[in-house]
Amino acid sequence: MHTVFVGHLIIFYIQQILHERRFPVSNLDLATRLSCTYISRAMATASQVKGGTTLLLIDVQKDFHPGGSLAIDSASEDAERITNIIRRSLKESTSIDRLVATMDSHHKLHIAHPKFWLSGADNEPPPPFTIISSRDIKTGKWKPRPNLKLPVGKDLVNGSLMNSQYDKEGNLDLVQYCIEYTSALEKKGRFQLCIWPEHCLIGTEGHQLVTNVQEAMDEWSDVTGGNIEFIMKGENLLTEMYSALQAEVPISSATSYNQNFLNSLRQSERLYIVGQAMSHCVHYTTRDIVAKWPKSERHKICVITDCMSPVPSFEKDAEKFLQFLKDNGVKTCLAADVK
Repeated sequence: MHTVFVGHLIIFYIQQILHERRFPVSNLDLATRLSCTYISRAMATASQVKGGTTLLLIDVQKDFHPGGSLAIDSASEDAERITNIIRRSLKESTSIDRLVATMDSHHKLHIAHPKFWLSGADNEPPPPFTIISSRDIKTGKWKPRPNLKLPVGKDLVNGSLMNSQYDKEGNLDLVQYCIEYTSALEKKGRFQLCIWPEHCLIGTEGHQLVTNVQEAMDEWSDVTGGNIEFIMKGENLLTEMYSALQAEVPISSATSYNQNFLNSLRQSERLYIVGQAMSHCVHYTTRDIVAKWPKSERHKICVITDCMSPVPSFEKDAEKFLQFLKDNGVKTCLAADVK
């Protein structure tokens, strides 16, 4: 109201000045239009989303879809259902108020990629899906490549979280670090170090969101004025990050539990979860959400099970995930149920 009043005063004073100076009528019209433009701009506000429905899209990226380096055969059908949910929300009464997309984001020489490692026997990298244990590193069966260069100016490892520390020249004893890292993984009990095909390399096509989902998200943004929120994970090349909330072994503040992200999700009245893969990143992101989500509010979470699939040969891990949801009072639904 105050803004409108000020705007009208501006119109009045400009018109008075132009009258006194006997400017042509066309200039009076111009003054009025300029003043009205000021009012409309002053009244435009950008607001934050509060409450409402959030769709959390976990790693819906090309490398996890047919044609990608870590492809899941049924991921295209999952993506089509995700696309339909987003587009349907623009036409029906139920709307999606927030789109949050996590992005698996790796360097080529990541600790879980082949070229990080060499065989102690022939200096060849391990094939994908090789399991490397702490014992394998201690005995020399596998060793980190000796010429690895760490990013300049980035302390990937916090000495308060890991015993391995940089020396005065900024070097890291990589063998000792890898022994400590794999031992911590094994102690936690969720994983051993598994070597994956190179995937979701930052800057490559495989890192991009799958096309039909990206197009639907862009349409949603155009229609609603909402901005897609992106959460990058896996950028630290010395630890794995299946969950979007924290690394398997937190080694820095950036890989420790992301409480701010959880708090933002908790503002939702309803949280739908979709993405890839059901056996890994969806599984452990959801676990880390549920672990710190009040039990009395877990009815707000719904995992859309036909919008995700397991990595081939990891179907049992997907079954464990479904059992976890049931045991912890988290709802599941199908894409058609989202109305």
